[in-house]
Amino acid sequence: QVQLVESGGGSVQAGGSLRLSCAASGRTSSYRWGWFRQTPGKEREGVAAMSTRGGELYYADFVKGRFTISQDGAKRTLYLQMNNLKSEDTAMYYCAAVKTAFGTLLDAMAYKYWGQGIQVTVSS
Repeated sequence: QVQLVESGGGSVQAGGSLRLSCAASGRTSSYRWGWFRQTPGKEREGVAAMSTRGGELYYADFVKGRFTISQDGAKRTLYLQMNNLKSEDTAMYYCAAVKTAFGTLLDAMAYKYWGQGIQVTVSS
């Protein structure tokens, strides 16, 4: 069983930065990882995804050049560095993990394990 716990969310002004962390427990070698976000009334959307060791990297077009996904294998932690934040980035952010993914890694349906979510609020 894999457990994921997000941290690092909060409130920031537009143009600012935040770094989200996702601490993983359980057996996670060779897993694939993703960050997603969701606002009320909308579907969960993929933000960024990667495979362990970074052989695969994917970003949604709306975050390219601003967000960076990375992983510290030794600390079993996934990160999402968010720069130049915009008000439309306001959402609940979730990390997700799966050992074998079917379909695109930016599709929430591909993932088995989810964190509880953490709020990011960007004020303009």
